Amino acid sequence: MDLPENRFLKAIKDRRPLWGCWLGLPDPSVAEIVASAGFDWLLVDHEHAPFELSDVMSHLRAIEPYPVATLVRPVSAEPALLKKFLEMGVQSFVIPMINNAEEARACVDALFYPPVGHRGVGTSLARAARWNQVPDYLHQANDEICLVVQAETTEALNNLDSILAVDHVHGVFLGPSDLAASMGKIGQSNDPDLHDTCVAAIETIKAAGKIAGILTMSEALIDKSVDAGADFIGVGVDTIALSTAVRALAAKHR
Repeated sequence: MDLPENRFLKAIKDRRPLWGCWLGLPDPSVAEIVASAGFDWLLVDHEHAPFELSDVMSHLRAIEPYPVATLVRPVSAEPALLKKFLEMGVQSFVIPMINNAEEARACVDALFYPPVGHRGVGTSLARAARWNQVPDYLHQANDEICLVVQAETTEALNNLDSILAVDHVHGVFLGPSDLAASMGKIGQSNDPDLHDTCVAAIETIKAAGKIAGILTMSEALIDKSVDAGADFIGVGVDTIALSTAVRALAAKHR
């Protein structure tokens, strides 16, 4: 049995930008519906949405048959939690609120086997290794792990160069909502200074040879992010898509 290929890493090599959607509803039927919609990638948001570990596992299984990459955003960079996700089979991570190089290096240490990091070995219990059915899993797994850290504060952007210099950090994902709050502009998704800051950060990430990502539903910032060279862009959230559609339906007929 072969080690599953990291669909996100493969896709990011093939073309840019990749278009994605956030998943916040823990029902696997929702995951399947969105997985069949035509996005390049989906992100399961364990940070803000009401996902338990078993819900994340159900989403992984629901999405797997469809031709779309899956990323997971854990609630924290706590090593024991990351180990659980690794053993489940998560290969691509967006880790929130990374503010400096030291925190980024701690993520590397938790996600990768020695000699790169200190991920614990438990393949007989791991879906990732197909319960010891993937030959030489321990020597292949590091090649299929993608680590993207999330820069969401002015502190993180001030430290962006040093974060980008950390080996085995594949890229940086921008969180405009928290970044706006950090800039004293909470809720101002179309603020010109926020947009300029995001564009400058994307250009810095790309200049360092790393992957640049962003989540925004601002059409103006989407266009600017594409022009700046963003590699993957989240343009929707399942909760917002559902609530918008049902409100429009009710307004039309009631």
